Amino acid sequence: MKKEKMKPLFIWAGGKTKMMKHYEDLFPSTFEHKIESYSEPFFGGGAMLLNVVNRYPSLKKIYVNDINGGLTSIYRNIKNNVEGFCDGMDKLQSEYLPLSKEKRKEFFFDLRSKNAWEYQDWGDLKESYVLYFLMKTGFNGIWQINKNTNNRYGTPSGLLNQKDRVYDKWNVLLWNEMLNKYDVEILNGDWKDCPISDFTFYDPPYRDSFANYNTRFPDEETELLIDKVENNKNVWLCNRDSGDGFFENRKTHLHRFPITYTAGRRKKTDEGFEATKATEILLRSLDG
Repeated sequence: MKKEKMKPLFIWAGGKTKMMKHYEDLFPSTFEHKIESYSEPFFGGGAMLLNVVNRYPSLKKIYVNDINGGLTSIYRNIKNNVEGFCDGMDKLQSEYLPLSKEKRKEFFFDLRSKNAWEYQDWGDLKESYVLYFLMKTGFNGIWQINKNTNNRYGTPSGLLNQKDRVYDKWNVLLWNEMLNKYDVEILNGDWKDCPISDFTFYDPPYRDSFANYNTRFPDEETELLIDKVENNKNVWLCNRDSGDGFFENRKTHLHRFPITYTAGRRKKTDEGFEATKATEILLRSLDG
């Protein structure tokens, strides 16, 4: 397979693509110890992983975890059954692209309704590619669930202005190659079940946000994550600076970076929505 730069499979609120320029000079050095394993217990869109696999040729094993079973099902099926996954996506795409914008909207909401109420006999593969299709045609990287969609994917439709494709098939194939090259272990559970590795990156729900999890992440859990940073080598924890000093005076390196959110967390105005400016923080082990 020819070498091409992989991209995250979908827009994800809180994704780390824009943070890479800030992280560039902070990544763990391999001068004394090789980075042979990597863990990401709050995986989401995978932007950090893509940077890590390009940075550390010594990598042999990767662990990723997310509490969102829909996301992990997408990654698992791309790893284990990419042909079936792409066949399903291609079929939905071929039905969707010839439609007018109004008909595309009907197609989206009909499929979202089936995903909510008629999925029981689909099987894991179909559930995963239907969800991926909805995420690629849904609104701006937002993850919503609600009672109207049986507590399953409930995000509104997006702009529905795709021209020649809904998804990048080649990028999906690159993900399949990478997930198998490192035999990535894809976990769907509590973050504590994901092991500490030579390099571990924690990206939990932000303290002031319900995005993607629909419940607030408890400060007690964030304290446990900080303890991991303080007491292990090469452990990072990112969050948003909520202005209350919560992350101050820890036995870690503390970095602050300006960020503008364009996915998920945006401010409503009379003219629509505008990007939100904030400050992201990074806690980094003193030892590494």
